[in-house]
Amino acid sequence: MGAKKIRDEDEVKQWFRQGKTYDWMIEEYKRKYNETTTRAMWSTFRSRKKLPRRNVRDAELIPWKVKEEHRYEYPVMMLRAEARRLAPDANLTKADEKRLASWKAELKELGVVVHYDPETTEGWFYVPRSEGDHELIHPPKKATGRKPRD
Repeated sequence: MGAKKIRDEDEVKQWFRQGKTYDWMIEEYKRKYNETTTRAMWSTFRSRKKLPRRNVRDAELIPWKVKEEHRYEYPVMMLRAEARRLAPDANLTKADEKRLASWKAELKELGVVVHYDPETTEGWFYVPRSEGDHELIHPPKKATGRKPRD
């Protein structure tokens, strides 16, 4: 990891507690210490120090194995935001709370839910709500995503 690059572990742990992004940490370290760091370095630090995961996994909201090319599309980002909102130690910014509330209201108003089809270029679709749908998603017949860790 380049442990010598971390000048003040307590400072970095505080950043994690504050929910700072890896991109923010990269920029701050460059500004403050003139050190070039990477997302992988910060992720490794988090893992080695047994800090909580940065992303919340919720197999109920995201029951699919999501292809790399679909991981940063708006519907799944909103599902992740909802997972963070529902987590016991919810960590959403005011902007994310507002964006999520607006998105959920729009889904409800339009009577649609999120559907994922990994075999398509688009991946994510909004489909009319039907019987058996969850609040936000049209669940697959068989979940293909990761199982939640204890």
